[in-house]
Amino acid sequence: MAAGHTVEGRQFRTGADYAAALRDKKKIDQIRAETNLENPKEVLALYTRMKAGAYRFETMVGHDFDDQIYELAEKYKSQSNTKGKKSQKGQRKKSKQRSDLNKKDGKISLDDLDEGMKREIAVQLRARDKRRRLLVGICALGAVFCFGYFFWYYYLAERSSADYEQLASLKNSDVLAADREEPIILRGEEEKIELPEVLDEYKTLFNKNKKLIGWLKIDDTIIDYPVMQTSNNDYYLNHNFNQEKDNNGSIFMDAACVAYPRSQNLILYGHHMRSGKMFGDLEKYAKESYYKEHSIIHFDTIYEKSVYQVMYVFRTRVLKENEIAFKYYQFIDAGSVEEFNSNMKEMARMSLYDTGVTAGYGDELLTLSTCDNSQTDGRFVVVAKRIQ
Repeated sequence: MAAGHTVEGRQFRTGADYAAALRDKKKIDQIRAETNLENPKEVLALYTRMKAGAYRFETMVGHDFDDQIYELAEKYKSQSNTKGKKSQKGQRKKSKQRSDLNKKDGKISLDDLDEGMKREIAVQLRARDKRRRLLVGICALGAVFCFGYFFWYYYLAERSSADYEQLASLKNSDVLAADREEPIILRGEEEKIELPEVLDEYKTLFNKNKKLIGWLKIDDTIIDYPVMQTSNNDYYLNHNFNQEKDNNGSIFMDAACVAYPRSQNLILYGHHMRSGKMFGDLEKYAKESYYKEHSIIHFDTIYEKSVYQVMYVFRTRVLKENEIAFKYYQFIDAGSVEEFNSNMKEMARMSLYDTGVTAGYGDELLTLSTCDNSQTDGRFVVVAKRIQ
């Protein structure tokens, strides 16, 4: 890394990233010059403008400043609420003292009011009580709905987990591993390729669902799932292995990838579930310490077993068709050494840290992709190289 590529304690790999960080710093310095960060009103006004998109940052320098303003705003909001509550409490106390004094002095007494006023007070009290009961009822219904939703969500998650544990138990099983006639894949009009026999370990699962294409496992994580593949990338977004509707979906291989003869890069997709299921824990690779403890990925196709080592970890987004930039989800087979090296260079540039692992033309790759909620149409991607 070139000397001097450090801004606000952040280091940057390339000159372009360093220049972007300097632009962010200049923008931040201008904001600090125009805003008294010790003044709650100015900080809250700045926070509102930032939320509205008045300032755009390009690097982690800007994101750090954004986090700082968020924390200051939350602090000042909390202080404001505390002062407000104290003020309200003081006003109520003073009001009560005045009421008690008036009662003591005999200035206000319910018995002194006429019948019409008494009825009006009774009507107001009943209306206030009715509103209170209605509000309590709405809150209770909301609580029941929220608890019901979370119960159902985690029930489905646990049921899905149990289903996948049962599927894992079918590996190496011969319950449904009957002999079958091997299918033929047609490539063009002339070439015919006979597929190899499915590994014994996966025969039972394959005969249970012919859309099975492999099995993915990362030791000491929740990721231990069958991998599916269909002619499109929609079906297994919301269907499980048993072809039932399931919001967890399944891990599936991109429809354009081929398990045999193998595509150069096999791309697997999975939902980023809050429960941690599917690829919910994949984002933990954002921390280099996590990568060091989970650098090895096991992915078998139904035809052969393989071991991979993590090479790149990066955040990106789904780009528009007319945007000219590297689109990792289109990198399946490189047509030349130059194209392969160009793709490697782009992924290395985006990678959150340097693993020291590299690949050359002819190496086989595995890409794991899930959603990244930190940006619109965001994606979190882990790329690994086959080592066995």
